[in-house]
Amino acid sequence: MERVLADALLAQSREPCALLGALCGGETSAERVETLRLVLQRLEERGADAGGLAEAAHEVARGHLVPWLHASPRGGPAGPRVLRAASAALRSCARLAGPELAVALAEEALRELPNVPAVELLAAVAPCLRALDDAPLLRRLARASVELALAGDAPPAVGARLLPALAQSAEPALRAAWDALASPGPGAEGRTGPELLVLSALAEKLLSARARHEDLDARLRGRFWRTVQAGLGCTQDALTRKRARYLLQRAVRVSAELAMDCTCGPQDTMDPSLFWWSEKKKDELLKFWENYILIMEVLEGNQIHVIKPVLPKLNSLFEYAVSEENGCWLVHPSWLVCIYTRMFESENKILTKEGVIHFLELYAVRSPPYSPELSEFITGPLMDALSESCLYSRSPGQLSGSGSPLGLKLQTFLVAYVSLLPEEAKSRFLLKFIQRMADRHWCAVPVLFLSRALAGVPRCKALGGEGLLALRDVLQRTMITHQVLLRGAAQCYLLQTAMRLVDVEKVSLSDVSAFLVSLRQEESLARGTGLWTELCDWLRINEKYFRQSSIGGSDGHETSLNAYVKNLVQEFVKSPGWERESGFMPDWFEARLTSLMVLLAVDVEEMKTQFREKQRTQNVLRIFLDPLLDALGKLGTNAYMPLLRTDRCLQLLVRLLRSSVPRGSSGQDDEMSTVLQTSVLSAAESVAQFVLRRLTMNELQSVADLDRCQLYLTVLAELTSLQVKLGWKAGNPITRIISPLKNACIHHLQGAEGEQEPTLGRQVQRAVSMATLAALCKAVDRHPVLQLDSPDAEPLDRFLAALPLNQMLKKPHSEEQNSCVHPLENGSAFEESPSSQGWGKTVAQYLHDQWVCLCWLLRKHRLLIPAMESDTLECRLPAVQLPVQTLRLALDVLTVLPAGHILPVFHCMEMLVPKLLTSDESLCIESFDLAWKTVSSLSNTQLTFWPNLKAFVHFVFDNEILTIAAELKGQAYFRIKEIMCEIIEMSSMKTGAFNTLIRHCCQSWVAASSGLSQGSLSSAKDYSELVLEACVFGTVFRRDQRLIQDVQTFIENLGPDCAANIIIEDTKREDYYVRICAVKFLCLLDGSDVSHKLFIEDLAIRLLDKDESASRSRARYHENSLQHRVKNRVWQTLLVLFPRFDQNFLNGIIDKIFHAGFTNNQASIKYFIEWLIILILHKFPQFLPKFWDCFSYGEEKLKTSICTFLSVLSHLDIIIQNIPEKKLVLKQALTVALQWCLSHNFSVRLYALVALKKAWHLCKALQFQECDAWTTVIECSLSQAESMHGAGNARKNWQRIQDHFFFSTFHPLKDYCLETIFYTLPRLSGVTEEEWIALDKFASFTDIPSNEGSPWYRSETALSELSPGDWSQQDGGSILGEADSQSEWADVQKKIIPWGHKALESDLELLFQDRAAKLGKSISRLIVVASLIDKPANLGGLCRTCEVFGAAALVVGSLQCVSDRQFQHLSVSAEQWLPLLEVRPAQLTDYLQQKKAEGYTVIGVEQTAQSSDLAQFCFPEKSLLLLGNEWEGIPADLIQQLDVCVEIPQQGIIRSLNVHVSGALLIWEYTRQQLLGCVGHAS
Repeated sequence: MERVLADALLAQSREPCALLGALCGGETSAERVETLRLVLQRLEERGADAGGLAEAAHEVARGHLVPWLHASPRGGPAGPRVLRAASAALRSCARLAGPELAVALAEEALRELPNVPAVELLAAVAPCLRALDDAPLLRRLARASVELALAGDAPPAVGARLLPALAQSAEPALRAAWDALASPGPGAEGRTGPELLVLSALAEKLLSARARHEDLDARLRGRFWRTVQAGLGCTQDALTRKRARYLLQRAVRVSAELAMDCTCGPQDTMDPSLFWWSEKKKDELLKFWENYILIMEVLEGNQIHVIKPVLPKLNSLFEYAVSEENGCWLVHPSWLVCIYTRMFESENKILTKEGVIHFLELYAVRSPPYSPELSEFITGPLMDALSESCLYSRSPGQLSGSGSPLGLKLQTFLVAYVSLLPEEAKSRFLLKFIQRMADRHWCAVPVLFLSRALAGVPRCKALGGEGLLALRDVLQRTMITHQVLLRGAAQCYLLQTAMRLVDVEKVSLSDVSAFLVSLRQEESLARGTGLWTELCDWLRINEKYFRQSSIGGSDGHETSLNAYVKNLVQEFVKSPGWERESGFMPDWFEARLTSLMVLLAVDVEEMKTQFREKQRTQNVLRIFLDPLLDALGKLGTNAYMPLLRTDRCLQLLVRLLRSSVPRGSSGQDDEMSTVLQTSVLSAAESVAQFVLRRLTMNELQSVADLDRCQLYLTVLAELTSLQVKLGWKAGNPITRIISPLKNACIHHLQGAEGEQEPTLGRQVQRAVSMATLAALCKAVDRHPVLQLDSPDAEPLDRFLAALPLNQMLKKPHSEEQNSCVHPLENGSAFEESPSSQGWGKTVAQYLHDQWVCLCWLLRKHRLLIPAMESDTLECRLPAVQLPVQTLRLALDVLTVLPAGHILPVFHCMEMLVPKLLTSDESLCIESFDLAWKTVSSLSNTQLTFWPNLKAFVHFVFDNEILTIAAELKGQAYFRIKEIMCEIIEMSSMKTGAFNTLIRHCCQSWVAASSGLSQGSLSSAKDYSELVLEACVFGTVFRRDQRLIQDVQTFIENLGPDCAANIIIEDTKREDYYVRICAVKFLCLLDGSDVSHKLFIEDLAIRLLDKDESASRSRARYHENSLQHRVKNRVWQTLLVLFPRFDQNFLNGIIDKIFHAGFTNNQASIKYFIEWLIILILHKFPQFLPKFWDCFSYGEEKLKTSICTFLSVLSHLDIIIQNIPEKKLVLKQALTVALQWCLSHNFSVRLYALVALKKAWHLCKALQFQECDAWTTVIECSLSQAESMHGAGNARKNWQRIQDHFFFSTFHPLKDYCLETIFYTLPRLSGVTEEEWIALDKFASFTDIPSNEGSPWYRSETALSELSPGDWSQQDGGSILGEADSQSEWADVQKKIIPWGHKALESDLELLFQDRAAKLGKSISRLIVVASLIDKPANLGGLCRTCEVFGAAALVVGSLQCVSDRQFQHLSVSAEQWLPLLEVRPAQLTDYLQQKKAEGYTVIGVEQTAQSSDLAQFCFPEKSLLLLGNEWEGIPADLIQQLDVCVEIPQQGIIRSLNVHVSGALLIWEYTRQQLLGCVGHAS
C-alpha cells in the first residue's frame, strides 16, 4: 500500500526534486515526515538519476530532516513516529547523496551523543559507511555506542537499532565493539545488564553459523559466558535474564549448526571449560542444554506447583554433568550453580526452600566431584539462603519436635560434603564456612542448625588458631538471640565443633581457654553435664599435644594442663607489677577464665585416676588453690595487700564456689566441690574479718567502691550458705562478724542523719551500710538459723522501723577536697565526681536496700500490722504500725526506682494491702494501678519483666486480697478482674504472662484447700472466670512463633544429649501449660466438698455458655481455627469435670448438652460431645427419654446432627450397663436405628447401620427373643450393607466407618483418662498438633501436685496405638505420593511467555506507553468495550483475558472498579499490564463513532435477526468488540451503531452464556485468526 502511494505521488510530479521540496515545506507533522520517507525510499529503489537528485537529497537531509530530528516532540505518540520516519528518510538520503553525507552526519552526531536524535541519526547512516575508507570512523562509532550502552542510562534505540546497524555495517565496527565490550571499564562489576544488552544486539554476528574469525566467536570467550551466567542469576531484572537465556540458546543452536568441536579458553583448573562442544556427544549436549533452558524458563513462573515437576530434570542435568567413570565434571558446575542461585534468591520462599533441600539432597543421593566453584557457592548464596528462618519449618504431617527437615538434611549434607573434600581443601572450606557464620547476625533457628551441622562433621585436624577465633566470633553472634534454650544449644554445638575440628598442635591452651570462657556457663558449659565430660576427655587425650605458649609474661612454657592452670592461678592471684591501682573493680573475665580452667583441670585429673589414687585429685586441687588460699588467709591481717589483688582473689573465690556445683543428678556427693568448700572454709575467718573491716571502717570512699561493696556482700552470702550447708555451728567466723556488722552499719547510718553538707566518703559509707543491712536481712530470710544467734535483733528492728524511707542520698559537693583522685597507668589522675553517671545508680540502690530491709521487717512482724492506724496504741515500729503511711511511700518510690529495683517494694505492698483493703480501698486500688502500669511498661525488657510480673501477681492476686475483695464486692474487686483480663490479653503477645497468673492462683487455692475442710474455695468461686479462661486459653500462633516452639521442642526432646536442657531451667511459659495447670487444679477438687462442688458447677455453666457464644460468633469457623480450638477445649474440660456432676446439676444443663449435639461442629468436638452424652446416660439412665426425644425432630433439622446421636446409640452396650430392664431400651434403639436406615442422606444411613448392627448384636448376646419378629428385616438390611455395591465408594465407606476408631476401638469407660482427652482423641480426630498435650507434659508440671500413676491419667486400651485417620477423609493423599515418586515427568507445565517467542529487542515506543509494552509484549489492534457490564467479577475476568491475548485496550464504565476486591481476585494484577480506558455508558455513542472514523469495525456480541455466526466471521485487524449488559444485553440504540453483530453457535437448551465467557470466546477467535494470518503472511 505504501509503495502504491509513493508511485502515485511521483507520477503526479514529473520533477522528484520539486516533490521533495514541496513535502519539506509547511508545518512538520508525523504524516508529512512519513510521506517524505516513502518517496525517498521509492526513489532509492528505482535507482533514479544521481545528478540533481543527490544534491536534492543532500539539501533535504541537511535542511529539513536533521532539524526535524532535533525538534521532534518527546511526549505523545507523534514523537516516536517522527523520529523513526526521519531516521529512515535520512538513510535513503545518505544512499542517494553518496557516502560523504553519511560521514559528515555521523561525525556531527558523534559529538552530540547521548541525545536521542543523535542516536537515531547514527543508526540511520551507519549502514551507509564504507568498510575500508571509513574504518576509523566506524571504530570510533562502535566504541562510543558500546560505552554509551554500558553506562546504563542509554536511550533504548542504542540497543534496538544503533548496535545492530553497526554490527551489520562492517567488520571493523564489529571488532571495535567487541574489544570495547571486553575491556574492563569503571564499575565493570555491576554492568551485567548493559553488557547483555550489547551482546544481544551483536548476537547475529558474534554467534553466527557462518564461518568467522575465532576472535569474533563469542563462544570461545570466558568473559562472555561469565556474563551470561551472571545474567541468568540476576534476581531483579527479568529482561536481563531473558537476554541471557536468548544468548545461551543461540550459542547452543549455532554450535549444533556449525558441527565443529570447540572449547572456551585454556584449562587452568580441575573443572572443565565454561562451554565446550563435541560432535560425538551432540545429542547428549543438546538434551542437556534443552533441559537447562527449560528449567530456567520455568523458574520465571515463580510458582511452586509449576516448578516442582521440573526438579527431576535437574537430577538428569547432574547425571550428565558428572562422569561416573572418571569422577570428574563434564559440564562446568557453575551452570548448575546458576539454577540454584536463581531459586535461592526467589521472592517465593517455598521455592527457595525447595531449591535448598534439592541441593542438600544431592550429596545424600550422589557424590559430585570437588569443585572450588561449588565451595564458593556453599559459603556464599547457600549460606545466605540458609539465614532465612522460615525455611526450617516442619513439613505437613510431620510431628512436632521431630526436627526441621531442612536442618537435618543440612547436617547430612555437610558431613558428606566435607568427607569428600581433599585434605588441603577441607581446612580452607571449613574456615570460610565458619567465618561466613561470623560475618552476620543470625536468627536463633538458622544459627542453631548450622552449628549442629558443624558439630556433626567427622573429626579432622581442620582448624587452627584462626578457626578457633572465628568460632569465638560465632559465639558472640549467638548471644544476641532472645530464645535462651536455642542460644544455649547453639553454644553446645559450637563447643563440640571445636573439639572435633581443631588441630590441637596449632593452638595453645591459652587459645582454648579464651574460647571456652566465651561460652556462658549458665547456658551451655557447666559441671555435671555430658558436654563437660566430653570436654574433659578431649583435654585429657590432647593434653600433651597443644602448642606451647607463655602466659602472663612469664618465660616458662606449660608442658601440661596442670602446669598451665597452676601458672594461670599464680599469675591471676599475683598483682601485676605493670598495673597501677585505678580504684575501679577489675573485670570478671579473668576470674571466670581461671575458675573454669581450674575446675576442668581437676576433673581431667579425676578422669586419669578414676579408679586409683583419689587422693591425687584432691592434692591437685589443693595445689591449684594454694596461691588463692594463701592470699585469702592474709586478707584479715595484711592491711597493705594491693586492692587489685584482693578484688581478684575474692572474684575467683566467688566463681569457684558458684561453678563447682554440678548440674543435674551428678550434683549429689560430688567429691571435688566438697573438697573445694572445705578448703575455702579454712580461710573463712580471714575473709570474714577482711569484709568486716572494709565494710565498716570507712575504707570505701568512692562511687567505684560501691561495686566493690557488692563483691564483698556476695562473698559474705556465699560463705554463709557454705557454712549452713556444711553445718552451722555456734561461734563460726560468720556468726562472729554479724553482730559487729549490724551495729557498725546502724552507727554509720545514725551518725550521718544530722549532716548538712555530707562528703562523698560519708555518703558512700551510708550506701555501703544500707546495702550491708539489706544483705543481712536477705541472709536471715534465706537461712532462719541466723536468727538464733541475734540477741541484738530488737534494736535493729526499731532502727529499721524508724528509718526515714525514700530519703535520697544527697549529692556531695564536687569541690576539690571532696573529689576522689585515682592514679592511672600513665601517671595521670582520674578525678571522680559525685555528679558522674554512677551517682544515680547509687541512689537507686540505696532506696532499693531500704525497702529490702523493710520487707524483712514487715514479714517478721506481719501480725503487728493494724487494719487501721487508729488501732495502734503504742507505735514502737512506725513503718510496721503505720501501714497507710508506708504504702503511700511505696507508691512514691515506685515512680522513681528503675525496673530492676522494684521487687522489694512489691513484696512490701503484698503484706500491707490485705490489711488496708477494708479500711482504705481507694489507696489499695491506686496501688494496683500504679504497680500494673509499672509492670506492663516493661513488657519489652526480658531481664526485668518476668521477676517483676511474678512479684506483681503475688501481690495483687494474693489469696487474702482476693478473698477480702470478693467479700466486699467493691471497686477493688472489679479492678482486680480488669487487671486479670489485661494480663490474659497481654499473653497473646507476651507468651507466658497468663502462666504466671494461673500458676500462682491455683497454687494458693490448693494450699488454702489443703488447710481447710469446708469453704476453702470460696474466693476461687468469685474468680471462676479466671479458671474458665485458663481452660480454653491458647492463641493461634504466627508461623515464626510456631517455628520457635517446634525447634524448642526438638531441643527438649534431645534430653541430656544437649547440655542446655540440663543447665537452663524450663520456665514452662508455653500456652498449653496454662491449660495443664487449670486441669490439674480441677482434678484435685473434691465433689463432696460444698465449696468445691459450687465452684465446679459454676465453671461448667460458664463453659457451656462459652461454647454457645463461640457457636454464635461470626468469626471464621473452620478446622483448627481459633473458634474450633476454643470449643474443643470447652468440651475437654467438661469431660474432666463430669465425675463431680450429680443428677440435680445435670437436670439443669442436660438440655444445653443435647442442644450442642444439634450444632454444626468439627469432628473432634462431635466426639467429645458424644462421649459426654454416653457417660451421662451410662451414669444417669434417667435421661434416656430426653435422648430419645432428640430423634423426633424433622429430618431437615436433623440431617447434619443426627449422626451425633446415632454415634451415641452405637455405644448402647455401655449405656445400658446400669439399667436392670434392658429390653425396652433395646427395642427403642432398634426402632430408631431402622427408621434412620431409610434416610435419603447416605452418611446418615451409614451411621444408622452401624448403630443397628451394634444394637442387634447386643440383642443376640442378651438373647432378647421379643425382637425375633424383626430378624428378617434387620438381617436383610445388614446383609445388604455388607454386600453393597453400586456407584462411588459405598462399600468402601461402609467398611471404613466400621473400622473407625470411635466405633471399633474406643471404649467410653476404659478410655476415660487425661491421655485420651488431651492427646489421643485430638490426634485421631485431625486436630492440629499444637492442641495435643502429652501425658509427660502433665507429669513435668510439678507446681500443682498430681498422682500420675492412677488410671485417671493413662488409658487401659489400645486406642493410643492407632494411627490418625477419619473414615470420611481417607480418600486423599495416595495419588500425590505416587506422583512424587516419579523420577522424571514426561511433560511439565510451562507458563507461556508471549514475548519469549518474538524478536529479542522490539520497538518499544508504541501507542500505549505502559509497562507491558516496555517488556516487549505483543499488542493487537483489538479494543474490547465493557462499559455496559456491571459486575466487578466479570470485569476482572475480562481484564485478565484481554491481557493474556494482547488486546490493545479494555474500556470500562468506571475505573473505580479496579479497586474492587472481586475485580482484583479475578484479574490477578492484569490491570497493571493492560491499558484501561474509562467511557461511561452515556458516552458510548460518541466513542463508537470516533473509533469508526479511525477505521475500526464495531462488532457487537449479541443475538439479532441479522447476526453472523462466529464460526464463519472473519475479524478485521482493527476490531472493536462491544459487550452487552449481564441482564439486558446491548441496548437498541447502540445496536444501530454496530457494523456487525456476531453470535456464538450453541448446542444446548440454555440460550445465553456468561458475558465474560462470551467475550473470551470472541477475543480468542480474533487472536487465532490474526495468528493464522501472520503465519500465512510469513509463509
